[in-house]
Amino acid sequence: MSSDQQSVAEKGFFGEFGGSYIPEDLQKVLGMIADEFEKYKEDPEFLQEFRHYMEEYVGRENPLTFAANLTNRIGGAKIYLKREDLNHTGAHKINNVIGQALLAKRMGSKRIIAETGAGQHGVATATACATFGIPCTIYMGKEDIRRQSLNVFRMELLGAKVVSVEKGQGRLKDAVAEALNDLVENYKDTFYLLGSAVGPHPYPTMVKHFQAVISEESKRQILAKEGKLPAAVVACVGGGSNAIGAFAHYINESEVRLIGAEPAEAPTVTQGSPAVIHGYKCLTLVDENGDPKPTYSIAAGLDYPGVGPEHSYLKVSERAEYVTVSGNEALKAFQEMAREEGIIPALESAHAVSEAMKLAKTLSPDDSIIVNLSGRGDKDVDMVFQLLKDK
Repeated sequence: MSSDQQSVAEKGFFGEFGGSYIPEDLQKVLGMIADEFEKYKEDPEFLQEFRHYMEEYVGRENPLTFAANLTNRIGGAKIYLKREDLNHTGAHKINNVIGQALLAKRMGSKRIIAETGAGQHGVATATACATFGIPCTIYMGKEDIRRQSLNVFRMELLGAKVVSVEKGQGRLKDAVAEALNDLVENYKDTFYLLGSAVGPHPYPTMVKHFQAVISEESKRQILAKEGKLPAAVVACVGGGSNAIGAFAHYINESEVRLIGAEPAEAPTVTQGSPAVIHGYKCLTLVDENGDPKPTYSIAAGLDYPGVGPEHSYLKVSERAEYVTVSGNEALKAFQEMAREEGIIPALESAHAVSEAMKLAKTLSPDDSIIVNLSGRGDKDVDMVFQLLKDK
């Protein structure tokens, strides 16, 4: 990324996307968060504490695993898995949560709120709040609560208050809206720990900063294993936090393809139009009235009508490619990863696995593909059992 693009990004814009379209009172609060983030993100004491929790609590650095059985069966490029599923709490979400929670602690926040779809961000937030002794409220759509009841229990076990959002479809979009409403009413003592690379500035930039550890590690690891960069990095995309982390250190490497796999049932990036949603501008699925369309995915974490502003920019600038993967394709990849590699991936991650399997066949055996295995599939096993039983 050029210095001009970096200066734009620092102000919360990625080309025309991003920004902060929110009430003045809330703008002041997010301005404070932005200032504190800029103050601490390179502060040696903050970084030392962040690294301590990443290593001693989260369990990083996590492996870059060669999927030998899958590679041999498919043929073509070598498939490597960046194992975010091995993090404490079972997904990439904890990377960003630790960073933002440490920031909230330094700002003296009395409570933390968050939204969650699949529940992994909610679990990670509840985990960090238990560790740091900060009260925690998680907003979750009623439909997602039904689909992810195990994660609801985990959040409550960790001491969080889980609020069912009854409005709209009862999904991630509605949970984000309720969390923002809470922040408007309680901004004086509340820190909103947003889990994806979406929302008004500074959240997309902040989430990318903390999730970039994924590509920082994978780039070093693939060079050690293969002696060269991968042909492609593939990640699933809903809001876009795991993908922007997986892409971050490759954005300037023009020979590396960046591929985001989104659900065919919620094709936000591939079919979306520029619009403002939840206080920022991004590619959004909208109806004829300009309102966000209802969405659905078998993966609750990908069920969102918008996407991060940097992903929107990467799409229109053609630096990254975005493809759709159907629910049935993700289900097949979910089963194949389990049977071939002994790894049960999250349904979200299975979308990326599916795309990588297609891509590998088209590439040389001398090439490699990194798949960001963003989370483990424990949370999805019961739902997959029901889906397969009903087929």
